[in-house]
Amino acid sequence: MTERPPPAAQLLLSLNALRDRALAAPSLDALAFSMANDLYPLLQYRQALVMAQHGDRLELLCVSGLARPSEDSPYLVWLRRAGRWLVTQLRDGKPRWLARDAVDPPADIAEGWAEWWPAGLWCIPLNDRDGKRLGVLLYLLDQPPSEQLQPMLQGVWQTWAHCWAAFDSRRRLPRWRPSRRHALIVLVVLAALMLLPVRQTVLAPAEVVSLNAQVISSPIDGVIERMQVRPNQAVEIGTPLFTLDETTLRSRAEVLGKEVAVADAEFMAASQRAFDNPQSKNELTLLNAHARQRRAELAAVETQLKRTQVLSPRAGVAVFSDPNDWLGKPVVTGERILHVADPTQPAMRVQLPVADAIALEPGAKVTLFLTAYPLDPLQGQILETSYQAKPSEEGVSSYRLLASIEDAPAHARLGLHGTAKLYGERVILGYYLLRRPLAAVRAWTGL
Repeated sequence: MTERPPPAAQLLLSLNALRDRALAAPSLDALAFSMANDLYPLLQYRQALVMAQHGDRLELLCVSGLARPSEDSPYLVWLRRAGRWLVTQLRDGKPRWLARDAVDPPADIAEGWAEWWPAGLWCIPLNDRDGKRLGVLLYLLDQPPSEQLQPMLQGVWQTWAHCWAAFDSRRRLPRWRPSRRHALIVLVVLAALMLLPVRQTVLAPAEVVSLNAQVISSPIDGVIERMQVRPNQAVEIGTPLFTLDETTLRSRAEVLGKEVAVADAEFMAASQRAFDNPQSKNELTLLNAHARQRRAELAAVETQLKRTQVLSPRAGVAVFSDPNDWLGKPVVTGERILHVADPTQPAMRVQLPVADAIALEPGAKVTLFLTAYPLDPLQGQILETSYQAKPSEEGVSSYRLLASIEDAPAHARLGLHGTAKLYGERVILGYYLLRRPLAAVRAWTGL
């Protein structure tokens, strides 16, 4: 059976437990709660207050027995005034016993003391290593603590002050409060920077296209039967590009051929009857015209049959999407099917969104950063700009710009995509930064 330690040894164990709990506190609020409540078995105080000092005022951190005090209670309102008076009583930085009959506080402080505080107040200032006041511990007692207990608690005060200083150094950030002169210098420098001339630039999606491309459209109404070239395939003059379905036209030509034969037979029979029947002579002109009409219709259909095979009018590469997108698709006369482009004359086609549009004139510089070759940008100049903005493939209302490519490098292949940087005229930095906000403000206010 273990022996119970003597009272002095038990007191030392309690003090060590207080230090351990202080060192294990995860935050300043937890430390304040420990300071306000854990010393009660040794002091038997009525109430303990933990207050942080900020200049000549005290801020309440914790009250013993309460998790969160009500800030608008009359007691805490009075306590703020009492804190300013207590600061004047603790100038030396040492623990001090303040008895109500031994001090002469102001009338409002004395009235609140008589209502809320007991006969005495034990004040323990907590300072950091440099002597800066961190806070004050207030223990409300009916009589002063024993003289034997006070020196033994000195180590606890130092431990609490050390832990408090550690938490306070984490929250304290270096603050620089500029003077009026410094603020004026900063404003002058910012104003000067806003007047610096800079080149106005904007980014927009772009694609490498041919500067010399010919549109190949459907010569007649019909249905595409077969695409005879692949995308980006090189073609020569006369290379078959695509074929339209001939079923309807051949059936029409066959019917018209029969109608022509019937019209010729009727005309021949009328010619033979005209020798004996004068009335048949009047029918010859009508039957001859009818036969010519049928021959003209047959010739028109035969001409359309010859146009169902579309040939390339020039040399280049065939530019279009997936051939499967066109197979079996009905087309009308003039509908664009593909391009035959000259790969030796590449250019940039830029889709500039309306929201990012800036003043650009022909001759403005353009830099294209290709997605496939980000380290080898293409340089060029704007050749033409569209008058009206139209929705792009992504549905964004954009202006269409065409720009040249200098020196036509080998990696400037048709169909490559990237981001183009367009260079406008020089403006001041303030306008460059505030252009979009100013435009939005004017749009909302109507000014």
